[in-house]
Amino acid sequence: MRTTPSTCVSAKREPRKAYDGVVLAAPVTVPYVRYSIRAAHWWLARAFSELLKKSDLKKVDVDGLTVSSFTLAPDTAIGLTQHLGVSPRWLDHVPLGGASAVVALRRAARAVQAGDAEIVACIGGDTNHVDSFRLTLANFSQFARDAVYPYGAGGPNASFAFLTAHYMRVHGARREDFGKLCVAQRANALKFPPALFKKPLTMEEYLAARPIAEPLHLFDCVMPCAGADAFLVLSEKRARSLKLPYARLLGTIERHNAFASDPVQMRAGWALDRDELYEQAGVRPKDIDLVETYDDYPVISLMQLEDLGFCGKGEGPAFVRKHTFTWDGSFPLNTSGGQLSVGQAGAAGGFLGMVEAIRQLTGEAGERQVKGAKFALVSGFGMINYDRGLGSGAAILATPKA
Repeated sequence: MRTTPSTCVSAKREPRKAYDGVVLAAPVTVPYVRYSIRAAHWWLARAFSELLKKSDLKKVDVDGLTVSSFTLAPDTAIGLTQHLGVSPRWLDHVPLGGASAVVALRRAARAVQAGDAEIVACIGGDTNHVDSFRLTLANFSQFARDAVYPYGAGGPNASFAFLTAHYMRVHGARREDFGKLCVAQRANALKFPPALFKKPLTMEEYLAARPIAEPLHLFDCVMPCAGADAFLVLSEKRARSLKLPYARLLGTIERHNAFASDPVQMRAGWALDRDELYEQAGVRPKDIDLVETYDDYPVISLMQLEDLGFCGKGEGPAFVRKHTFTWDGSFPLNTSGGQLSVGQAGAAGGFLGMVEAIRQLTGEAGERQVKGAKFALVSGFGMINYDRGLGSGAAILATPKA
């Protein structure tokens, strides 16, 4: 494992307490749609309802709740409790975009360990009206509004075009490298019924797609949509009593505003804390059977694979050329298709990989089941300002017997 130097790390800290006895169960995806006339409240409520059905629980059994959503405003998690008709004794609002699922899991896990909640519902979801995505971007952050929008650039396409172009110049990546990820994930998505993209994607189609913001073309860019994802966090003892299939939480990290002095974002918080993550989980990168990265653009998947130690910094293109990334091939990646082929339902995009990892480890992945999967790594990335993403996190999950 390579160690990345950083000015962000202070003196050696006490080891993190383990997450022994905490598990994840009941992965739920409310099928995505391109546009919806419904509010975010409906999508989040539907996800909560599906959690209850899948786990055979009643509302009163769920005493903890975390919520992530961009379009829930002006409500936050506390307002949603009245809409849902619940009275949790532990509540958290996690407006961290693609890092939300990992952060929600971490908070919920500690609440369960401390006895502040027995069963926590972690829910992420958003609606997508015809113009809601543009309106969300218009006020996404003070940094973006003041530093970028007055000059005619706005939204993630411009930011990721900048990062992608720099990555290609520095590390020699080709469009075919990014295309290989997109084509593989489309093949995975064809085995995931809720995915919005239903047709195979060829490399020729990928390369010929219309430009969006050079060097990004159509299939490099995530498609906004409406939907929701959710899962439960509870003790292993309680999951067994409920007869719920579950995945164990071995370790998890989060980091925000890492490497702030880098002129261009080419790394994020995973590079600071990954050694601690693997030490806590008791596994190494070579032990991981499948990886679920946050993938609104292909370049960020490569950044995660490098920073999480699956290859060295700048070795992402060579790593891509060595593997298939399909559910039945070498190095299964984003086995449901990821956001690039399932869609990005706002904050639910950060939950998509988490619920897929739970399905894989509980044998619920259907036709795309990774054979013999015991360990999964889920990585989150979120909150793009004008030049970088601020939030990052990762979690390692395992089967009960791993």
